[in-house]
Order: sequence, then structure tokens, then C-alpha cells
Amino acid sequence: MMTIQTDQYAVMGNPIEHSKSPLIHTLFAEQTNQLLSYKTILVDIQEDSFINAVKKFQRSGGKGLNITVPFKEIAWKLVTKRSERAELAGAVNTIRFDEQGISHGDNTDGIGLIRDLTKNHNCQIQAKKVLVLGAGGAVRGILKPLLTANPTNCVIANRTVEKAEKLAELFAHLGNINASSYEDLAGQSYDLIINGTSASLQGKLPPLADGLISKNGWCYDMMYANSATPFMQWAKNQGVTNILDGLGMLVEQAAESFYIWRKVKPNTTNVIQKLKLI
Repeated sequence: MMTIQTDQYAVMGNPIEHSKSPLIHTLFAEQTNQLLSYKTILVDIQEDSFINAVKKFQRSGGKGLNITVPFKEIAWKLVTKRSERAELAGAVNTIRFDEQGISHGDNTDGIGLIRDLTKNHNCQIQAKKVLVLGAGGAVRGILKPLLTANPTNCVIANRTVEKAEKLAELFAHLGNINASSYEDLAGQSYDLIINGTSASLQGKLPPLADGLISKNGWCYDMMYANSATPFMQWAKNQGVTNILDGLGMLVEQAAESFYIWRKVKPNTTNVIQKLKLI
């Protein structure tokens, strides 16, 4: 009797125990009739530990990996081939191992964000003024898909303006993008503000002036939590009605990873609803 092989996938990071990825991919697999297993792997912070963990997983027959904090930049260096969006993002969150053992790196974070905004919430980005808070790896990962959606302009605000300026320079060929300090934002107005800082994780808020968001504008926190983040609370206090956290982005980027591995597009709507109930 022939045994059917269950394909192995995992997410690597540190910390990792609270990851929703195993549940998301299990729901995708059930929905699309794919035979696979998906687990979390906690990896020591050292670069060598991560490289060894990836090699061990591949040697054991693993088909693909998701990579989360703090290993996305190391994954970018480690893979043999990178997609164009991963190349520009400087970070890899999805690895696919092909039949020849070659590792292909991709970054699905940006497309996850755009799909959540445009497909799930009907937020139009084209011809809109966009403000992105932060200039770290999370922001760099979303800029190509964001600029491809054709906003009128995109401003990156960061405490260290030089970091924002470097990003604006790097992505200038894709659209109208500028850098700013938080102080210099005062008096400006934006249709969409995306919080890409890690401030929410510490229960903090970037120093934002009042009146930055236009009437009927949108505020999006790339972090997700069981209660409103400080940025979402700030948006509410500004009278914003379109306020979102990053749960939809998490599911949408996972769906893109799933498609890269399985060549099947899962339906995300039901999965997002299920996660909201947990």
C-alpha cells in the first residue's frame, strides 16, 4: 500500500509561541484540500543558529518556511534566489525549497497589506496622500507594493530622519516618496496613515500632531492585538472611523505564501473572521 507523504512547513522566529501562522495555514489546507503540516520552530537569536535550523529543516524534507522577527534580513542573505519584491524589501519572510534543493526567497508582507486595505476594506490608495510611520524593516517590506498602488505621494516619517531619507532614496524610482521628521508633519493632512513602527508592541505612540488625517481618512496599524493599540486609540480620538489593525495583513501575507508553495489561492475572508473570534 502506498503511503501519502505529508508536506512539512513551519514558521521560524524568536519569540514564536504566540504565532497564529500554524492555525492560519491549517485552515487554508483544510479549505483547499492540501495535505500538509505546519508548525512553529523557536530559534536562538544567533545568526548561526538560524542558518543551521533552516538547513536542518530542509535536510529533513521540509518544503517551505515562513520567517518572522528577527530573522527576515538573515533569510534574505541566506536564500539562493530572491524575487524582485524581496530584493527591494531587503528581507525574506517566505522560503520555498524546489526539487533541486534551491531556496527561493520572497516577501509577501507588502502585498498582504495592500490586499487587506483594497480587497477586504475597499480602501483606495490610488491618487491618495499616504503617510507611513517608521523606517525599519517592516516599512521597507511594504513600500514597493504601496507605491505600485499609485498614491499621489508617500511620506515616510521617522524619529531618525536620515533612515527615512535612505528609504525614500531607495524607492524613489517607484513613485513620489519623501522623508520627514514627526515635527515637520504638523499642518499636513493625509488620506491614509500606516503605522509601521514597533511602538505598539511597547504600548507607545509616535509623537503625532493633531489633525494629520483627512476627513473620511484611514488609519492602519501593522501590528495586531486583542485590544486597540495606542495608535488606533489616537486615530479614534482624532475622529477617524476607518481604523484597522494588522490581522488582515497577517492572513493575506500568509495566503500569498501558501500560493507560492502550493499554487492554490485560499479564501481569506472566513479565516480572518475565525481569528477575530479567538
